[in-house]
Amino acid sequence: MSKTKPDYDIVSSLRLIPIVMITGIGFGIMMSLVSNAFVGGVDFVFNTRNQFSFLEFHFLSKKFSAAPIIYLLIAVCALLLVRRLFSIDRWHGPADSIYAAHRTDNELDIKSGFGSTIAAFISAGSGASVGQYGPLVHFGATVGSYIRRLTKGTISADVFIGCGVAGAIAAGFNAPIAGTIFACETILRHFSLRAVAPVAITSITAAGISKIFFGNLNTFSLSGVSPDLMYLLPLALVSGPIFGFLSIIYMLMLRKSAAIAKATNWLPWRLLLIAAILTGAVGMFLPEILGLGIEHIENILNDGFPVYYLCLLLLGKLVITSVCIGFGMFGGIFSPALFIGATAGALFTKLATVLGGATVGLAIGPGLIICGMAAISSTVVGTPIAGVLIMLELTMSYELALAAMLSVVTSALISHLLFGHSFFDRQLLDRGIDISQGRSQIELMEQPIMHLATDDFVQLSRETSIKSAIRQMAEAKVSEAYVTTNGNKFLGKVSLHGLLNSEDALFVTSSLIENPTNIKHDASLQQGIEIASEFVGESIPVINFETGELLGVLSEADLFQAYLSTQNKIIDLEKK
Repeated sequence: MSKTKPDYDIVSSLRLIPIVMITGIGFGIMMSLVSNAFVGGVDFVFNTRNQFSFLEFHFLSKKFSAAPIIYLLIAVCALLLVRRLFSIDRWHGPADSIYAAHRTDNELDIKSGFGSTIAAFISAGSGASVGQYGPLVHFGATVGSYIRRLTKGTISADVFIGCGVAGAIAAGFNAPIAGTIFACETILRHFSLRAVAPVAITSITAAGISKIFFGNLNTFSLSGVSPDLMYLLPLALVSGPIFGFLSIIYMLMLRKSAAIAKATNWLPWRLLLIAAILTGAVGMFLPEILGLGIEHIENILNDGFPVYYLCLLLLGKLVITSVCIGFGMFGGIFSPALFIGATAGALFTKLATVLGGATVGLAIGPGLIICGMAAISSTVVGTPIAGVLIMLELTMSYELALAAMLSVVTSALISHLLFGHSFFDRQLLDRGIDISQGRSQIELMEQPIMHLATDDFVQLSRETSIKSAIRQMAEAKVSEAYVTTNGNKFLGKVSLHGLLNSEDALFVTSSLIENPTNIKHDASLQQGIEIASEFVGESIPVINFETGELLGVLSEADLFQAYLSTQNKIIDLEKK
């Protein structure tokens, strides 16, 4: 006796539960190990510079070290080797992960993904002003895509990608809630239950494993801080737009640096060499801007730098991060954004203390620093909700998270209006990919029109008589036919109505419509639908514009059936 459909759905759902749990736990363990190994390895390599005392020298009675330049020059050689071994023409990051999660094939370039992660490790370990979370996010997405390709299981590839991303964020920040929201908000951009369940399990597992085996505590020890919201909230609201403008400056500098590098037409080794020398030279005098910089944020939170030095750190981080990433020293932009936000928030705190007195300074504490970190980092990567939650889980302070939310929403609004949703979305726009249009638009743009074209049409030659054409069309039960040369080059089409009105003429060319509505053979389904929206008739010819050859025809029904099929597939993906 066969099972009814409801019974089948119940059995299928029950089978899905253990798959979801195994997937989530497996990804959580893996991403916890990888994330902690990555960060620990970067810290180890970065701190070995302190062992080379022979590289130290004195200038103006102060001690400096040439180690930053030496390490970065070594990194240049290593990065060039990685590019060669992995055949990488460009580094791959979160923008590629977002795009993959919005496509139906969801395939990421495995070799480029792993190679880019190694390049990020080399860059950060050598002292380049880059972050770790972007590369880890893409590594998690790459692994997710690879495992989905191997297993071809019940869970779709975008969920595997989301699991990898959530695990990276949760393990890196010890923030399982933020990891879940980050993956769904930034990468998947939907909150369907089929996605949230495995992503949340991954995130919680990754954070748990990190805490148990690696001793990860809160990144910033601010759980006992309780600022006065009467002072902090108005300041957070006022500073939010300024953080937004600073975020835009940061993103524009990243883009401008990359544009300058591209305009020079220099080989990668030359660009990397310039980035290494410039970064190393500045890093000798401003060592805090080198590497991940997370440990120096703690000093900023504790008011460890004077105003003039905070200004230098802010400017130095903006410029050097832009140079490093724009000129090919690959890494993330999230950690530098945290650092930039911290320095900007510290400067606002200094200003508020000067204008309002010591009472205001004591009342707000590190609140504006947290607001700056949350606002700039979340604006740059397009995660307003996850940005607030990261600060909540990092600080374990409800008051600080509440103030951060005011700065985040105002900062994100300014950036969205003047720049775009995020730096990653802008990167994709530069490649002609508009993520804001949603999965259905991307799917329609990526479907070639040729797979819908049919050769089931009446084809006539210019020597065909009108009577013969009318007979052939009547037998085929069509009202339109296509006239071609012997080489199948498209000349035009004729309608039954036009032929009937030209019965006195001899050949079909007397009723030929020479420039009918047509579609290029390499057009997308979206372009086909746009053309068909203004078309009146039975079918549209698909033509190779380079050769003039008629390759097939399309009916409006074919186009709109394909459109509805795509829409239903996307609804199933995002809503169920």
